[in-house]
Amino acid sequence: MARKYRLLVFDWDGTLMDSAGAIVACMQAAARDLGLVPPDDITARQVIGLGLRDALLQALPGAPESEHNRIAERYRQHYLSQDHDLALFAGAYELVAELREAGCLLGVATGKSRFGLNRALHSTGLGGFFHATRCADECNSKPAPDMLLELMDELEATPAETLMIGDTTHDLQMARNAGVMSLGVGFGAHPRDELARENPLALFDRLSELREWLRLNG
Repeated sequence: MARKYRLLVFDWDGTLMDSAGAIVACMQAAARDLGLVPPDDITARQVIGLGLRDALLQALPGAPESEHNRIAERYRQHYLSQDHDLALFAGAYELVAELREAGCLLGVATGKSRFGLNRALHSTGLGGFFHATRCADECNSKPAPDMLLELMDELEATPAETLMIGDTTHDLQMARNAGVMSLGVGFGAHPRDELARENPLALFDRLSELREWLRLNG
């Protein structure tokens, strides 16, 4: 592998794990539990990648503030009851393993909580491959640059040496705010045309295409 970029930072949901549909369903179920009008699929998908509180505030703008904590708790209960059934996208494990073997520094910047990410890293067997990770309950939510800035500082990588890979405009905007180049994947939460408007270096419809690009350019 070429190694133009020393540090590769992945989003999790919708980028490595095929979980966007489950997140949408859990958000809608949480709203129904509390007698609220659930967000439609498009609205729910738009907030994937944000921290849970920010996501629910945007997806359910009419929910009274007194219900915010209950909505978040109901969402967590729904998600944790079935997250063991979620799987990585085909080829994701092999991609991450190959990058680690090639000597790349690997990070995760995700809207998940620390508890949720640790659970996912353990269940997928990917935990040992990543050098550092940041979660939404540890940093300001995307598209703020904090996650990337902290990862670069911890792993001693410059913005020019860092590449962000994600499936949402929140990921690509975070990269731009941190002065980092980005790659978009069009098989996750946000539509391909929305990702294209953020001008990533490249945009992929399949994980195999991302893997080949990284082999040649990463």
